[in-house]
Amino acid sequence: MIRPLPFISVAGCRLEYFRIEPADDSRTTLVFLHAGLGSVSSWQDFPAALCRRTGCGGLLYSRLGHGNSEEIREPLTVRFMHDEAQGVLPAMLSAFQIRSPILIGHSDGASIALIYAGTAADRPHALILEAPHVFVEDVTIESIRRTRSRFLSGDFRKRLEPHHANVGSLFEAWTDIWLSPEFRSWNIEEYLPGIGSPAFVIQGLQDEYGTSKQVEAVVGGVAGPGESLMLADCRHAPHVDQRAAVEAAMARFVTSATHL
Repeated sequence: MIRPLPFISVAGCRLEYFRIEPADDSRTTLVFLHAGLGSVSSWQDFPAALCRRTGCGGLLYSRLGHGNSEEIREPLTVRFMHDEAQGVLPAMLSAFQIRSPILIGHSDGASIALIYAGTAADRPHALILEAPHVFVEDVTIESIRRTRSRFLSGDFRKRLEPHHANVGSLFEAWTDIWLSPEFRSWNIEEYLPGIGSPAFVIQGLQDEYGTSKQVEAVVGGVAGPGESLMLADCRHAPHVDQRAAVEAAMARFVTSATHL
């Protein structure tokens, strides 16, 4: 059962959200952008723990079709992450009067953070990117195909159901676009030179959805300072597989970034 959360209507979407109050009003807000099959609840207690550790406030929301947010009614397009970064995310930040946040994105959420940072007039204070995608790799497609097989067999669906009210339509929309022939040419490297915010990229050495080429592209491509952390015994969700190390590393980066 998904814990009831408040809703907000932005950019024509009714979305669930969760706010974490800062230690004081001067603190930067951490905005958490979930993975392709994530939601507010799938983050579990990680955002609250990081906010306590840094004193920052936090904002989480479930994108269209995710969590208890409004159901996806139409197929996703190749530009679905662009639409989020350039439409929904700016509207959400405006609605909550958040300026220059630190964006913490995981997987698709990290890609959305990069598009936003490379195109928005109000650039983020900093970026923390877990397992970002900046182009499509064969390993990503093969892993999504295996994930679809696991979903159809039932076990993976059961893992997702507690986090999504409309898990079937979400999974179909997300896998259909990622596995479509037109998505193979998706690439957001063009936005990297326009990103002046400090960027911290975290990825597992055993990430089944992407290789270190993604990390190298981001760190080498952004205009601002970039650093990375590659973690052993870690797959696609570093904040889950290596919780203590990731929480400590993010807290250090946030503290450093907020003093710039």
